[in-house]
Amino acid sequence: MSERIEADYLIETAYALDAAAEAMAGEQSSGTFVPVPGETPELKARAAAVVERIEDLGPVAAASLPGAGKPDGAHRLAQVTLSWPLANTGPSLPNLMATVAGNLFELKFFSGIRLLDIRLPDAFASTYAGPAFGVAGTRRLSGVEGRPLIGTIVKPSVGFTPDETADLVRTLCDAGIDFIKDDELQADGPSCPFADRAQAVMHVVNDHAERTGKKVMYAFNLTGEVEEMRERHDLVRDLGGTCVMASLNGVGLVGMTALRRHAELPIHAHRNGWGALSRHPLLGFSYVAWSKFWRLAGADHMHVNGIANKFCEPDESVIASARSCLTPMFEDKPCVAMPVFSSGQSAKQAPATWAALGSTDLIFAAGGGIMGHPQGPAAGVASLREAWEAAMSGAALEDYARSRPALAAAIGARA
Repeated sequence: MSERIEADYLIETAYALDAAAEAMAGEQSSGTFVPVPGETPELKARAAAVVERIEDLGPVAAASLPGAGKPDGAHRLAQVTLSWPLANTGPSLPNLMATVAGNLFELKFFSGIRLLDIRLPDAFASTYAGPAFGVAGTRRLSGVEGRPLIGTIVKPSVGFTPDETADLVRTLCDAGIDFIKDDELQADGPSCPFADRAQAVMHVVNDHAERTGKKVMYAFNLTGEVEEMRERHDLVRDLGGTCVMASLNGVGLVGMTALRRHAELPIHAHRNGWGALSRHPLLGFSYVAWSKFWRLAGADHMHVNGIANKFCEPDESVIASARSCLTPMFEDKPCVAMPVFSSGQSAKQAPATWAALGSTDLIFAAGGGIMGHPQGPAAGVASLREAWEAAMSGAALEDYARSRPALAAAIGARA
């Protein structure tokens, strides 16, 4: 692989495309808004970003974002690729972030700019651990092969005591669930302290495993300061747990990297706050680019939203996100993470998810789709498994449901 870092952008500008692209390259490497004596030709040759490609995508009717230097000009869209020498940053994720996604978003040259993708030299793969478990390790620990892991989220999100949480987990374990996670809002509040919750939940999980041979994977939300996360991880490990969870935007790249270097368990990465980085199509990040930072930092599972979700993301974006998680980043270190489908999911979305993704390497997590099933949580879990059986066999969901009451009830339930 090249020893240069590459990044693709979608830009919108009223300036000449080559001038706008050169402004990007200068701002994010050796240049600034005026010439400076120290930026010699020799320095530029070794440190300046290079405009590798510009593809004109045509005009747009009006500026997408405020604050552009030419708000009333003739705006155009383009895709631009920049590259930087690895020597500018070294293989450092925090400094990579500053380089490919720093002051660019504020430049007056642009009425829109979005980071689409990044490609990195192998030095990053040598420096960062990447996922320790990923798809294969998650399947090994959960005992689930040949189908998605069926999962859920503790609901209500907050308000339960440790004992109430454990009671719900007992119900879900008995229902045949594969995976349970804390809600991202529940970490270590005084009404449900982390240590008390972990002990109560793992007592239930371990008891269920002893009786049935199946250990349910529970992702405990250990989000906090670095030392807190290490201590919480060790408690879960010592209790026999098989997963921990962190909120990526809360702990940051440094926190995530530190957790990965310490962890002996899979890390379930939650993307809460993602909409602030992505909701406008001409600002922020594509998930393809953003998730690469976290996969390299060590995320084993990555949330990607879900088909027909409760949020604003279109299905095409969800599937592109999931595919990106399963696409190797480097030849010798794939950094593949298991995508997590959630957000308003139920048995109804299984066929479309299978048809679009073509893979069962995912966690299919439903909160209301399980807990709100008309016949109870056990039927909710059964309905999801039956829906995936139907999808993978090519059977129509309604036909498959004729002899399966749990699936039939899920299909008939209010969305």
